[in-house]
Amino acid sequence: MQLSIALFLTAAATTSAFAPVPLSSRSSSPLRVATDIKEAAAADLAGAKDGQAEVVLVGCGAPNRGMGWYHAVQMLEGRCPSASLDYVIEPWFLGPGGEGPGGPEFKEWAAESTAKYGTTFLSTSITDLPSPKQPRVALISGRTADNPRLLTECIKADCKCIYLEKPGAPTVAELQGMKDEAEEAGIEVLMGYNKNVCKYVRKTREFAETVPDSHVTFVSNNAYENTPESLGECFERNAEGMLKNMAIHELALLASFYDVSVENIESVTADKEYSSMQTLPGPSGTEFTDFDKIKFTIKTKTGKEVTVAADRCGGTDSYATVTDTAGKEVFRYYMPDDEDKATVQKLQAQYPTAMPYFFTQDPDYVTVKERVAK
Repeated sequence: MQLSIALFLTAAATTSAFAPVPLSSRSSSPLRVATDIKEAAAADLAGAKDGQAEVVLVGCGAPNRGMGWYHAVQMLEGRCPSASLDYVIEPWFLGPGGEGPGGPEFKEWAAESTAKYGTTFLSTSITDLPSPKQPRVALISGRTADNPRLLTECIKADCKCIYLEKPGAPTVAELQGMKDEAEEAGIEVLMGYNKNVCKYVRKTREFAETVPDSHVTFVSNNAYENTPESLGECFERNAEGMLKNMAIHELALLASFYDVSVENIESVTADKEYSSMQTLPGPSGTEFTDFDKIKFTIKTKTGKEVTVAADRCGGTDSYATVTDTAGKEVFRYYMPDDEDKATVQKLQAQYPTAMPYFFTQDPDYVTVKERVAK
């Protein structure tokens, strides 16, 4: 097993095409699946109010598993007061995938959400929406391969701002094309790198500044079962690979705070004893090759050095450490910390079958969406 430097550089480049997010009651109705602009326009919604962004979620995913679904939950529950989730566009579960795995659960959740919050669900395209009454923000959380097309459609649909889930596009060339298209249209596009606003990252960076010549290691964990079935499903659902999926949040930290760029990398050293790569079949039967664990140290031409470790089966908590010049660990900070664990326990009880990492990063997802909506 080798860590491909070219693959790493490609993943690192995707973190800098768009900027990370800057560090700065409705009427009830039955399930509303609008199929064209007339139906959407006729929907009797309270919608976004003055001072709110009209949010369109493009690509929701399955309840309890899709990141788009959890974004929706936070907005529907009013935890992002500057964002009004008025539309959800989900062509798969409201179309060909409606009777397959996850389809009935999605439609049940959609019906409940429509009845409780008045949200309109569409099975077609964002371009079918009526003109916005408040500034429109698109939150794209679909398949990475679809993102270039979806961004074009969001621009045509009068979106003023687009929140793009990582990694943005399958290739750097496609991401650069999207960047050029957005700039030409005068549309702001922001990447949802929530760890840039995480407490454990800030605390670790602050402590590291007090230790001369210290070394920081970021450890990212997920709680997948260490079985071929669980990892195979993970590999297929996140087919862009670990470096462009799970570990890309850490690459964004390196680009934001440690001067890491394609041009500035002097070396990438893989920890081969820690790292592990497997080829496993996904639910479709197609085989996918990816890392289930990876660890590497980056050294820049400007003399900075930082380590990243990621483990699909490492548990629910992520953390960062600081070591001194002798290699002794002098600081460790977890996400969630003791202060946030009560919130995690409450959310676990409310959504017992959801992905655990939703809850450990819950306040950071809220912060990111609020900053985008404002």
